[in-house]
Amino acid sequence: MEKIPMTRTGFAVLETELKSLKTEDRPAIIQAIAEARELGDLSENAEYHSAREKQSFIEGRIKELEGVISLADVIEPTSLSGAIKFGATVTLVDEDTDEEKVWQIVGEYEANIEAGLLNIKSPIARALIGKEDGDSVEVRTPGGLRSYEVLKIEYI
Repeated sequence: MEKIPMTRTGFAVLETELKSLKTEDRPAIIQAIAEARELGDLSENAEYHSAREKQSFIEGRIKELEGVISLADVIEPTSLSGAIKFGATVTLVDEDTDEEKVWQIVGEYEANIEAGLLNIKSPIARALIGKEDGDSVEVRTPGGLRSYEVLKIEYI
């Protein structure tokens, strides 16, 4: 199986979620199912069916997280330097609007565009890989062709 790159922070977030699912959510849903069973006829018991559905979701998420964590290749950005690569925090300026944006290039399981965490597989991240300070990059996005200039590259 292929390793899944992620930052130490992203790995810690996934581990925390897994621990919470196993120690809090799983026992709570088991209790909810037991209480729903006590209400009688299971064929018409909405609480029981809802709890079972939630249990299915929780167990699926636990399996997914265990798989991702077992394949994780944790990369420490602070040990890197130079051209843009995984883990880089990049400051860009949109050449059309002069709007500055700051993104960190991370793995797909920790990506969150609103938080400035850019999926390594996204068109923008793929276009940025290998670029250096001062380079221009054109990216085809769903909104059309965008041009950015790399202002700063940091590994923090």
